[in-house]
Amino acid sequence: QVQLVESGGGLVQAGGSLRLSCAASGRTFSTYGMAWFRQAPGKEREFVAAIRWSSDVTNYADSVKGRFTISRDNGKNTVYLQMNSLKVEDTAVYYCAGKRWGTNSDRALDYDSWGQGTQVTVSS
Repeated sequence: QVQLVESGGGLVQAGGSLRLSCAASGRTFSTYGMAWFRQAPGKEREFVAAIRWSSDVTNYADSVKGRFTISRDNGKNTVYLQMNSLKVEDTAVYYCAGKRWGTNSDRALDYDSWGQGTQVTVSS
């Protein structure tokens, strides 16, 4: 497993943008499928976006399609989540997750490495 550390969260007004980063330890990052999940207060954790280990094939939740973009830089051991046109309902703790040889699954159970989360708050 890799160690994952998220950063980039914060407070932003509706309509604004944020870019989250997730830095991974180790030398096997390029073999990991990566994903972002989020959890709002009182709600279950939900899938946001994922990217396969072997390519840039991505998968998005319907609620973020066209607004969020997941990408990876294997040279920097980092996966990103660019979030544009943010809405109040995007407010949540965002978690980075990974699985070696992983695809772009939208199931939390398919990932075995998790970060500690970063808070994103969108104000109206």
